Amino acid sequence: MANPMRGEVEVVIDGRPRTLRLTLGALAALEAELEAEGLVDLAERLERDGVRARDVIAVLTAGFRGAGHDVTRDEVAALAFDGGATGAARAAMQLLGVAFTGGRG
Repeated sequence: MANPMRGEVEVVIDGRPRTLRLTLGALAALEAELEAEGLVDLAERLERDGVRARDVIAVLTAGFRGAGHDVTRDEVAALAFDGGATGAARAAMQLLGVAFTGGRG
């Protein structure tokens, strides 16, 4: 069971629930990968420029790694998320949301 207060989000992948988490280290790696100047820049870019598939994959990969799973971007890109691409994008935005709010909405 995911705990939003810990930055966790439950995502259904291949028909089974998985817990993803953006730790501080995972967020730092995400900033570097997406060449963001910081967390605020990252959030503003996603809001301003829209969410691209590569961004969704990067966020979800960071979420898996933050939850202790050693996965590659290609492995994450090949997963079957409930709701397809829209479900994956929703999960990525939910992960960022709890990371920024601490699960307090």
